[in-house]
Amino acid sequence: MYTTNTFKEIYATKNDIDWTLLDSVQSIIKEVQQNGDQALFDYSKKFDSIELAELEIPSSSLKHAYQSINNDLRTSLVTAKTNIEKYQKSIKWKQSEASELYQKIHPLNRVGIYVPGGTAPLVSTVLMTTVLANVAGVNETIVVTPPQTDGVQQAILAACHIVNVDHVYQIGGAQAIAALAYGTETIPKVDKIVGPGNQYVALAKKLVYGDVGIDSIAGPSEIVVVVDDASRADWVAYDLLAQAEHDVQARTFLISENKDKLHEIMAEVDKKVGSQPRSAIISKSLKSHHYSVHTASKKETVEVVNLIAGEHISIQTKDAESYVDLITTGGALFIGPYSPEAIGDYVAGPSHVLPTGGNARFSNGLSVNDFLRTNSVINLKPSTFTEMAPSGIRLAKEEALQAHHDSLYFRLEDTK
Repeated sequence: MYTTNTFKEIYATKNDIDWTLLDSVQSIIKEVQQNGDQALFDYSKKFDSIELAELEIPSSSLKHAYQSINNDLRTSLVTAKTNIEKYQKSIKWKQSEASELYQKIHPLNRVGIYVPGGTAPLVSTVLMTTVLANVAGVNETIVVTPPQTDGVQQAILAACHIVNVDHVYQIGGAQAIAALAYGTETIPKVDKIVGPGNQYVALAKKLVYGDVGIDSIAGPSEIVVVVDDASRADWVAYDLLAQAEHDVQARTFLISENKDKLHEIMAEVDKKVGSQPRSAIISKSLKSHHYSVHTASKKETVEVVNLIAGEHISIQTKDAESYVDLITTGGALFIGPYSPEAIGDYVAGPSHVLPTGGNARFSNGLSVNDFLRTNSVINLKPSTFTEMAPSGIRLAKEEALQAHHDSLYFRLEDTK
């Protein structure tokens, strides 16, 4: 357990990029650029031990998956899709009315979505990305997901069918990012790549940025939970376990002015961890990346939360709503005991693709607006130009850009 001062001394936002992988990832990207599909087949055999017959999963397989999954799962996927659509439509940028100065909003033409397929295939990521693209009006959505020995998980394919994904390719890792960024014989080049992935995926996204847009560089998942004497220790324990089961690198933070409550919750965690199917992963995560912080006041609590700038921030105190205006960094806020982080992972509405590793200090969670772009439109009347031009002429003169000066000056003279 840490005091606020001790925590501030030892905690630093970690760099989530493993730069020792740089040469390997650059080599993969170059190989895909040069050899296209063949490189993808070769890397699938090398990294996934799978000899693919084809890269694209046909739409008939998506429909079959949708029909074959059990009804409860199918209903849950549709419910989640509906909730996500409703929320994203409510925050979508609205087209401004035409005037002399305004913006035009356009959807991106083609986006690539990376859906992890490791020890916990994230079917929810399909919904939390493609639904946003659909609401934005993106013309073409492409999903890439790592190949599996027994085939891509049926729930992932069913979700792709529900949200009308245009193409699904069974390819993962840095090679999938390179294929989306530069195109191959089978996979078309996209305008933007979104979605979480492992270290290879994160570094590849960082390297191709500029040739293609990206959402963010995703690191290990994390949660910050603020509690007090009224918090349910068992519920909070499950919230910490839920975050820790993502990955051995997942980070959990438990903060309170009540030292006894911190001990009570961690005792609950210790009692419950052994019964979890992913107990080995959870135990490693908690051992290396859990922080319990005892603060002296609410002011200190807010200070620590804002310092961490966590991906998920859960406030489970009596006065939970009072924190909303005080917490200025964080990917998403979960207010009160009935807004657990897990509900946000699946069905609440906002995307679960959120900034990690302190990046919430300067970036936002994925939203419909990440799939839109704007053009500024300047359509001046002669009278407005006449008002603006003298200042522009003076600035052009200051910068010694004569042609800029003349472009404005001679038009202004013609209005006299």
